[in-house]
Amino acid sequence: MIGIGLAIMAGILISLQNVFNARVSEKTGPWATTSLVLGLGLVCSLPVFYTMEDKSLLDFSGVNPVFLFSGVFGVGIVFFLMRGVTLIGPAYAISIALISQITIAFIVNTGGWFGFEPSALSWEKILGIGLLIGGVLVYKLEKRTDEKRDVVRERERVGA
Repeated sequence: MIGIGLAIMAGILISLQNVFNARVSEKTGPWATTSLVLGLGLVCSLPVFYTMEDKSLLDFSGVNPVFLFSGVFGVGIVFFLMRGVTLIGPAYAISIALISQITIAFIVNTGGWFGFEPSALSWEKILGIGLLIGGVLVYKLEKRTDEKRDVVRERERVGA
């Protein structure tokens, strides 16, 4: 149950962070925002680390060196989601990102990649991903219908 609560909290924070990042980037630019966000994350996480952990910050013994590149992924996550939110809006961008996350997690889990125990491929899992994709398409279709309706109303108002 704790894991579910933590995942929900992470989803809320990721969504809010991306909306805030998009607004900051409108004034400062995307790379300045990415640097600021990750720099602030470092400044905030270091005191928590030194307070909570009883380990050395640079002790990576036993860690696959490839996994240490996840920080580089963080740069991409902040930059790409921030730009996506700016270009297509928060709900659509975050929905697409969520589908991408679930699809990759599904592949990692099913294939037993990166040291995870493999799980069986099932039609229910594939159906679940398909339903998510369908939901995003329905959301986008509804948005396009609203946009077309607004264009028609504007033309009628102007008399074109």
